Amino acid sequence: MNRFEHIRHRPPLKLAKPRELIVACAAMRSHVNLSHIVRTCGCFGIRRVIACGAARLHERIARDGADTVELDVHRSLPPVLDRLRGEGYQLVGLEQTTGSELLTTCHLVEKMVLVVGNERSGLEPDVLAKLDRVVEIPMAGLPHSLNAATSAAVAIYEYCRQHPGTIQPAGAAQAETR
Repeated sequence: MNRFEHIRHRPPLKLAKPRELIVACAAMRSHVNLSHIVRTCGCFGIRRVIACGAARLHERIARDGADTVELDVHRSLPPVLDRLRGEGYQLVGLEQTTGSELLTTCHLVEKMVLVVGNERSGLEPDVLAKLDRVVEIPMAGLPHSLNAATSAAVAIYEYCRQHPGTIQPAGAAQAETR
């Protein structure tokens, strides 16, 4: 008997409360990257993504995330970031900068906006000026950075690792009562 059996889709974990992470994206060159970010947010129970420019999703890429994640589209990030700071969110950029902290060693606060830059230009100076902190993913090889969607996924995973907020797998309570 094999001790590992394939499970196609395990029921999602139930969160004790909604995650307080918002992902805010600069105008992306590719709708594919934004769609992957929305899908990642859906997988991790993040309910809100802010995008800029002519943002739209590819439904087949975003999958269920397109239905479970609220996508707010704005012309530019700075005014939105000002409003979110006023609501008590810490603004954390994902970028390589002179003052950035390593994502692998920093503590991320629970009520946070993860600000993701454009695939080519990263975070613009007017956005960097609004941030409370900047984190970067340490690279040990070339190229010097991951693409925007992959970087966002790594940072979202780290946030969720630090703030799991789970009670139990969905359906576990029903299984115990049988």
